Amino acid sequence: MFNIVVCIKQVPMVTELPWDEKTGTLKREAAAGMMNPACKHAIEAALQLRELYGASITVMTMGPPSAEEVLREAIAMGANRGVLICDRLLAGSDTYATSFALGRAVKKEIPDHDLILCGAYTSDSETAQVGPQLAEELNIPAAAYAEHIDISGRTMRVRRLVDNFRETLEMDFPALVTVSMERYKPRYVSFAGLSRSFDGADIRELNAQDLGMMSADLDACGSRTRVRRVFIRKTAKENVRITGAAAVAAAEFLDRYQRSISAVIGRAIEAKKQI
Repeated sequence: MFNIVVCIKQVPMVTELPWDEKTGTLKREAAAGMMNPACKHAIEAALQLRELYGASITVMTMGPPSAEEVLREAIAMGANRGVLICDRLLAGSDTYATSFALGRAVKKEIPDHDLILCGAYTSDSETAQVGPQLAEELNIPAAAYAEHIDISGRTMRVRRLVDNFRETLEMDFPALVTVSMERYKPRYVSFAGLSRSFDGADIRELNAQDLGMMSADLDACGSRTRVRRVFIRKTAKENVRITGAAAVAAAEFLDRYQRSISAVIGRAIEAKKQI
């Protein structure tokens, strides 16, 4: 039986991304949380692999206490257990510090892991860095943007589409793969799954001390990203109101915008010629 770890993340609702312009960080407590959409595809990939080959699935996340919600959602989907890394010392971690903490947790809780799956990127930052950085932290091979995974013995074959080229890669376990959102459509949660996620769900919480991370570790392996400035672009539309008789209004409209209209028509004609 394979041991699969799926690293997931709680992100603010896509419609609510409240930035703190002074600190350059997201005010996560000010927005409702949800599971990062790409992470659901990684969970689905793990579930399908378990159905084919047999596996134990552990979902892991780092975040505030509220992040336990996405672990329960993952267990409702079919994961076996969850691990929550939660400590104020880790608040505001960048991708480097996050991968360092996740690596410590994987080594502690699932030292005999075979496969680590991650979403390709997160909706709140889209850096796509944590997966590859975690692989470096654990010193294991990695492949990004996988659209299909096959397993044969202790070897895994990964198919992916990158820069309009389809590639097939092979690697031995243990390994890490980030899953594309093109395949592995997440399944709906069943009522039985919901019941299981709240009645006796196996969720373990770890803090920095549990992971052997002291202040010196955080100084050496903490966040190296410095956000100099975050700002929200404010846009305003200038409305123009043309009044008067229809003929007069039409003439005034053409006087104002004839050049812009001609440019648009010209581009459309050129595009049609090239077809």
